[in-house]
Order: sequence, then C-alpha cells, then structure tokens
Amino acid sequence: MSLYTAETKRLTKRRFTRLFLLGTTLILLAIAAGMFFTNEKVGPSQIASAQAQAQQDFQRATEQYQRDQAACQAPGANPASCEGMYQPTQDDFQAQWYMPPTFDFRENFPDMVTTLAALLALVAFIVGASFVGAEWSSGGMMNLLLWRPQRLQVLGTKLLALLVLFTVLTVVYSAIWTGIFVGIAEARGTTDSMTSGAWQSIALMELRGLALVLVAAAIGFGLASLGRHTAMALGVTIGAVIVFQFGLGTVLSLAKVKFAEAYLIPVWMIAWMDKEIKLEDYNSCNYSSAGGCQPDSLTLTWPMAGGLLAGIFVLIVGASMWAMRSRDIT
Repeated sequence: MSLYTAETKRLTKRRFTRLFLLGTTLILLAIAAGMFFTNEKVGPSQIASAQAQAQQDFQRATEQYQRDQAACQAPGANPASCEGMYQPTQDDFQAQWYMPPTFDFRENFPDMVTTLAALLALVAFIVGASFVGAEWSSGGMMNLLLWRPQRLQVLGTKLLALLVLFTVLTVVYSAIWTGIFVGIAEARGTTDSMTSGAWQSIALMELRGLALVLVAAAIGFGLASLGRHTAMALGVTIGAVIVFQFGLGTVLSLAKVKFAEAYLIPVWMIAWMDKEIKLEDYNSCNYSSAGGCQPDSLTLTWPMAGGLLAGIFVLIVGASMWAMRSRDIT
C-alpha cells in the first residue's frame, strides 16, 4: 500500500473527521430548510396584496397628515407647530416594500456560497489540525518515520491527502448546495435573471471558496505540525481572534486610524469571496460642488486578498516543513 493511500484511509476513517462532516451536513440542511420555509414564490396575488397594502398605508398616512394640519391651523392653535410637517407621497409607500420574502437566486445565492465556504473552511482547519496534531501527540508520527524515514515526504503526503480530500468534499458539497438552492428558487423564488455570465460568476465564486477551504486546511495542518499538538493551532487561532479582531480593532478605532477595517481578517475574506469591498473613512471629507462632502475610500480587491492568502499559505506550510526537517523527532 502506498503512503498516500494509507494516509487517505487514515484520514477518512477517523471518527473525528466523520463526525465533523456529519455535523456540517446537518447544519447545511438546517440552513437550506430555513431558507425554504422563510421564502415564498411571488405571483399576481402577492403583487396585488402588496399594492393594496401600500395604498392603504398611504391613505392612512395622508389622513393623519390632514388631521394634524387641521389641528395646528385651528383657531387658538400655534401656527408654528405646522412648520416642518411632512406630507406623505405615494413614493413613500412602494408596493415592493410590502412583498413577501422570495429567493432570487442571482441576488441571494452568493451569500449562500460564502456561508458554505466559511463553514467548510472552519471544518477543514479543525480537521487538518487534528489530523497531524493527533499523530504527534500520540507518538504515531515517530512510529511512521521508523517505517518511512523520509520526513518531508511523510509530512507532505499527509498534507496532500488532506488537501485532496477537502477538494473533493468542497466540489461535491458545492454541486449539491447549488442544486438545492436552484430547487428552492424554483419553488420559493425565481431563477429568471440567471444568464450564462451569472452562472460563470457563481462558478468562479465557488472556486474562490474552494481556495479558501484549502488554505484553511493547510494553515490548521501547519500550525499543529509546528506545535506538534492540535491545541497549538486552536490556541493560535483563538489568540489571533481575541488580539487582532477585538483588541486591535478597538485600539485602531479609538485611535481613529484611517481604514481601520483593513487590518481585520473578515474584511479580507469578504474581499476574496465578493471580489472587492469598499472601505470609507468618515473622518475625512473631500468636498465638491457636485457631490458635496465625500469620504476617502479604499477598495480591497480579490487579487489583493488572494496574495495575502497565498502568503499565509506559503509562510505556515513552509515553516512546518522547515521544522520537520530540522527539529528532533522526540
């Protein structure tokens, strides 16, 4: 049996891996069920009902305005109380605001792609960390190196088995996820706006989600290998969240640092998945006679986020390989 086959079987047969994937599947099914039951298909009856409700609210607001006007203009009333009184218009009560929630595939499914990618990335990180961390803490790595003394080959094969598994899982989950939400859109919404370009955009977004999952798996694997324990990866992650997300975010906000959000991890993930994110500094003002006061802006794009992900991947995996080659195996 080849080393790769043995590592793949070891990874897939672990109860930890199977339980996490089962939990992930149940969570995804719950999300899909929630989207199905909280949306409905819009037809002529829903449109007519929304229009009637909008017209009814407009009439009610108009009648209230007329009563208020009459009260402030009555003899003995203070005319100043009429100043600034707003008269409702039909535009304030548009029928589309009274429509029931409906699942527009083109508009809503990208959020579901991000949800899937984020959940699988979390699972990949934990499974990757546990996969190699358990080997170190149990002494399995030392026993394996007695059989295969090529250190880098052993660690590299483990990482390859992990990445291949999550590549297959992500592709399968993405295909099923897309099919489920096409069905939800057909039953509880619409797919009428989907064009070949829109489908291509969805496919590219799912590919970026795949890359995010693989980077998360490699980071968890690399950190656990560096610390030779699963807790190393989890501890570093918890520390990073506490220090960088809450601590650093609070300090930068209090210091009024320009584009403070650019130092936070979720912003870069959004830039990667959504292709770009625009940050604005509301402490600045670029005045123009046409547009008035406009804040400074910074746009983070997916190539910038991709470069950051690639750098982290190379740094963590490279450091784990270097440590594997140079440190004693004890």
